[in-house]
Amino acid sequence: MRTDSNARTVVVSGVEFGWGSTGKLGAILSAARRRSTEPLRFVGLASGLGRPVLSEHAIDHWYDLPNAEEDVPAAINAITRSERAAAAVVVLDGALAKTLEASGVPTVFVDSLPFLWAEGDRAALPLDATAYCAQKCVELPPECRDVLASVRALHWVEAVVGTPSVTEPSAPAAGPYRTAVVSLGGLRAPRLADWTAYPRIVVPAVLEALAAYGIHEVHVAGNLPADLAGQLVDASITPPRVSTGALAHGEFLDRVAGCDVLLTSPGLTTLLEAGRLRVPTICLPPQNLSQIFNGRFHRRAIGVETRIAWPKGVFTEEEALSLRTRGEDHALELIYAAIAAVAADPDCRRTTVALRDDILTVLRGTAEGTDWGALTATVGVDGAAQVADALLAILPGAPRPA
Repeated sequence: MRTDSNARTVVVSGVEFGWGSTGKLGAILSAARRRSTEPLRFVGLASGLGRPVLSEHAIDHWYDLPNAEEDVPAAINAITRSERAAAAVVVLDGALAKTLEASGVPTVFVDSLPFLWAEGDRAALPLDATAYCAQKCVELPPECRDVLASVRALHWVEAVVGTPSVTEPSAPAAGPYRTAVVSLGGLRAPRLADWTAYPRIVVPAVLEALAAYGIHEVHVAGNLPADLAGQLVDASITPPRVSTGALAHGEFLDRVAGCDVLLTSPGLTTLLEAGRLRVPTICLPPQNLSQIFNGRFHRRAIGVETRIAWPKGVFTEEEALSLRTRGEDHALELIYAAIAAVAADPDCRRTTVALRDDILTVLRGTAEGTDWGALTATVGVDGAAQVADALLAILPGAPRPA
């Protein structure tokens, strides 16, 4: 229930698909508090995966939602009425955004992946949201344009990225890399039966490549439970100092800002945040459809090889991309099944070794003087403030979008 009658209550939520949406929420909440002339109060819906990442932000209360889809609208009606919700901001969860709008709560929908959608995704998107903030992208494929043309109140915004508390470096340090951060997001995605398959294949490959390169210290971040992380760290073939554990958003940004090189599954938020910090970044094999696009965008912008692709025997990116015209889910089925098959193969070590060698090659091939901020520079960095302004504009008493 509300505890501050002077504050306007905003409902917040991010899609249960990795931590990118949570990082964006954190950046938006910080910007909204800075830019609002009146006190704001935030309550959260669902977002169970991302709650620890938002621990630095004052969320007054988190509400779980029913597992049964048909029970969700009534639950949201009850929550928004009891909290007297004035508005909502939702990152990538189209179904939730539509339900909030149907409950009478004006909603800002943040779409960080507008390049991903095709006709098969139209029904899942909140095209009639009060404000639909699409993040600018390097390239907008033709099949996305008709879908986005149907959005009633489309706002193009720059990259929604957080700001570290430490001083942002102006250029990467010269010389060989000595410290690294490994970031794994997107692991606990919906409909992913075994989310441990990806790290079981990739994390040993990364750590072995880092040891062979000469990295002294590495932190493995992401939503890996401690027992699994421990199983993947073999002291005999890893760098001398390896730590593991999830990091809150601000702590993650600070850790990345202080490292020599970041190796990450290519979630777009992480790539953009690393680009803002100008930290050398290597894209690990994609976990899902959007990460195929993200890795390609990053490689094209940076101008040197930054991507690690899956060996051809796992799956081909072209096949996954061809399935997307029927909707994202069809491509995800192929990707998830292929990764699971490798993890279940008694000879999966062969794939790990191939990835290790490719990672080591890319580590050795990244050149000094590379513009590691090139991807972020193409889309700007003021998206959090722009989304915050869209949110403040739809609060009661402010002019509503046409």
